[in-house]
Amino acid sequence: MEEVKHCRDSLVIKTSLVLPPDTNNIGTMFGGKLMAYIDDVAAISAMRHARSHVVTASTDSVDFLHPIHEGNAVCLESFVTYTGRTSMEIIVKVIAEDLVTGDRNLCVISFLTFVAINEDGKPIPVPRLVPETEMEMNLNESAKQRAQVRKKRREDTQFIASTFGVKQPWTEKSEPGLYK
Repeated sequence: MEEVKHCRDSLVIKTSLVLPPDTNNIGTMFGGKLMAYIDDVAAISAMRHARSHVVTASTDSVDFLHPIHEGNAVCLESFVTYTGRTSMEIIVKVIAEDLVTGDRNLCVISFLTFVAINEDGKPIPVPRLVPETEMEMNLNESAKQRAQVRKKRREDTQFIASTFGVKQPWTEKSEPGLYK
């Protein structure tokens, strides 16, 4: 019998206080710190869905919509939106809350792709996803378009990577910026 799961089965919610070491010189949260949080909650969602180890295959987008300030609470919500045979697309929503005023802002929307793997690091099948709500169905249906964009971006990246070499630019002569 085919195993199926729902989006809600993979829901993860993480809330943290943004402290001074989490911020840059203008008092807003470091993007890299937030991206680590995003990858963390997305990985947990993927593991909940697959009940296996997972690896990040791509971070399709991290769209910063509003700054997150020191002293804000930052709340991340993630869940699986689409599954392939071995892969899963996860959405992460980030909301910042001013804990004094109660003002809340949607700060980031991000899509990531994970692949389920076995102990040998080989891809393994994941349960089929059954979206239930209108929002879940819309995200599931639009995932195919995001997958096409992801595939094209990966092809472009592989082409660009093929033009670069692995020589150390500080030890060998080469054209600036190419470092073949």
